Amino acid sequence: MASILDKLLKRKSILVSNPSMFIALYDQAVSASAAREFERALELYDQAIKLNPSHAEAYYKRGNILKDLGRLHAAIASYDQAILLTPNYAHAYCNRGVIQQSLGLKSEALSSYNLAIAHDPSDAMAYYNRALLLQDCSRWDEALQSYDQAIAADPAFADAQYNRAVALLSGGDFGRGWASYEWRWKSARRLGLGEVRDFSQPLWLGEGSVGGKRILLHGEGGLGDTLQFCRYASLLAGRGAIVYLEVPASLVNLLANLDGVTQVIAQGDALPPFDIHCPLLSLPLACKTTFEGVPAAQRYLYGEEAKVRQWRLRLKEQKRPWVGLVWSGNPDNTGDLRRSIRLADWVSHLPSEIQYFRLQLDVRKDDQAVLDSKSSSIASLDDNLLDFANVAALCECMDIVISVDTSLAHLSAALGRRTWILLSSSPDWRWLRDREDSPWYPSVKLYRQESAGEWREVFERIAADLRQEFQVS
Repeated sequence: MASILDKLLKRKSILVSNPSMFIALYDQAVSASAAREFERALELYDQAIKLNPSHAEAYYKRGNILKDLGRLHAAIASYDQAILLTPNYAHAYCNRGVIQQSLGLKSEALSSYNLAIAHDPSDAMAYYNRALLLQDCSRWDEALQSYDQAIAADPAFADAQYNRAVALLSGGDFGRGWASYEWRWKSARRLGLGEVRDFSQPLWLGEGSVGGKRILLHGEGGLGDTLQFCRYASLLAGRGAIVYLEVPASLVNLLANLDGVTQVIAQGDALPPFDIHCPLLSLPLACKTTFEGVPAAQRYLYGEEAKVRQWRLRLKEQKRPWVGLVWSGNPDNTGDLRRSIRLADWVSHLPSEIQYFRLQLDVRKDDQAVLDSKSSSIASLDDNLLDFANVAALCECMDIVISVDTSLAHLSAALGRRTWILLSSSPDWRWLRDREDSPWYPSVKLYRQESAGEWREVFERIAADLRQEFQVS
């Protein structure tokens, strides 16, 4: 006991003898951190802490710097020291939880969030981070409760509102989900959802009739989003609207004859005059789409007949059955590590009696080596494929298309082709939970991971279903 008291007295005497030096170093560290000079900030915090080892906030901010530098275990140790000095330090508990969660220490992270909340029941960020963790653990009801608590603490917390919407939609609660999904426009973590469009014409979210009005529908996210929600064009045309559809240039030819669309415009081109506008992912809200009322036609896209005939002639000498494969998506997508697979990991599970075709638009270097190998059973057609209209025509020729969760899965499903989709253990909300089918696409079958990052069991199930489907060994 005496030695501890002596240390505390010694710390106090050091601080009292050098107060201006400590304050100067601390302030410089804060400034360096704000300038993102993290190494310099860490050095300054270390010097400041030597002068005042009992300053909890210095340890806390040092932990934040270590987190930014990717030194996660050291960051946890720094937060631990801040908590040791100030046991009710809610922010330190919360930030420690974030790092523990990123390291896969889920039970430890949950404990940290609970302690943060216990010490500060008004901390919206702690509730939010806990909700993200609970959602990642598929504890959906608890996650929603924690999102609600975050929003109660801060009703303008856009990220909490948006992620609550994702949780609701993934559970099929479209009634509450679509309205909350509008918070995506204010979310700081929009994850590639696109930019807010500043039109002088009013936004239409279902108020009033569209009869006789010119409505611009515009994409906001990835190609898959556009392919999934362009189906609403025919519904609006059926209500008397004149529908213009603005899409990425790569989709213009494919969607040129989409039912209900008067004109398809490439993003960046001049827009025709219009009266109202609506983002594609707001259409389910505007059209009051219920879970039971999803506009799920067997198909709403069609490959160009001439291209389909050309592909069939070109492939006629190939053995049957024909199965198209897609194994990776856009590497810049924030969820790519979860959804994309290495072709080398998959190819050995594919029954050899089937003829496979690459539908993949862009092939990564390691995957190209697999395709080029003499033992490959995948026909890699020339790069004239690099066009969605061409790929759509090729999909029309396939007996089955098997794809990871990317735009080509949406393309095949919208064409009404039998489409088997490989999903991670935490897929996008549109695939819902715990089901093998999709209310959006009648021709789809879903293959979900049973544990995060583990694809082998998915490969084996697909291989077994292929053997059964085509009666091969």
